[in-house]
Amino acid sequence: MSVKKLLEENERTVSFEFFPPKTENGWEELFHNISSLVPLHPSYVSVTYGAGGSTRSHTHELVTRLQEETDLTVVAHLTCVGSTRDEIKQILEKYAASGVDNILALRGDPPEGMNEEDAVPEGGFDHAADLVAFIKENFPQMDVGVAGFPEGHPATPNRLREIEYMKAKADAGADYIVSQLFFDNRDFYDYCKRCELAGIDLPIIAGIMPVTSINNLEKMADMAAGARFPAPLLNSLQRAEGKDYVRKAGIHWATEQIRDLLHEGVAGIHLYTLNHSYASRQICESLGLRSYQSVCCS
Repeated sequence: MSVKKLLEENERTVSFEFFPPKTENGWEELFHNISSLVPLHPSYVSVTYGAGGSTRSHTHELVTRLQEETDLTVVAHLTCVGSTRDEIKQILEKYAASGVDNILALRGDPPEGMNEEDAVPEGGFDHAADLVAFIKENFPQMDVGVAGFPEGHPATPNRLREIEYMKAKADAGADYIVSQLFFDNRDFYDYCKRCELAGIDLPIIAGIMPVTSINNLEKMADMAAGARFPAPLLNSLQRAEGKDYVRKAGIHWATEQIRDLLHEGVAGIHLYTLNHSYASRQICESLGLRSYQSVCCS
């Protein structure tokens, strides 16, 4: 199913994001968690890359396995940093042959130890917009999503230029935007308005990552450089004593974020699961974001 079509035909979409595990036990645990989320009948699921494309082969393995063994619509992340056009074309040809026609096009971070200047090989892509244009030219049947940054892109402190880069991705043929995580909906609404003022007429899906532990919070701070943690959220987490209460407080915050986003008519909700299902299930069940259709892993 085309994500663009899903966005056009549905009042909203609900999707989940996973990443390729590093161990065999991790694979089994991941598929157990995916199986527990399938009865919620998500609009689609997406699979990420590691920094610098470090999990590229594992990403392809997970994407194709989900495509073959489930009825889920799968979106494959694709980063272009460190890759030539020929290498990217080969990856896209493999996805096309596997029936994967939904791509999230990203510039990505340079591999560890590589600086920005060396991250783009001869014949590579300078920007995500270049990757979007390449996919649309060579694989016109594919839907292409791109990333948006409500709190700002860590590599682009100039917020005016940041929106110019987003406009370039839209003009290159992007079909929709998936936002990076945020904890204050005002940042998201402001971002949507700034996109509108720049003439970016694309559905913007809100990316939400529930805080499930203090360790989880610290990882978010490292992973999403520049992420803002509102004082009321931090206050509620500090009041919560014990792991279970911290998780409940974090899930409650994310649930209320999503409740407000739905009320304001957001195009979609994208839950960053960190390969765990509990928080996503709790949120979806609390808000009635579920379907009991018979869709299951084979």
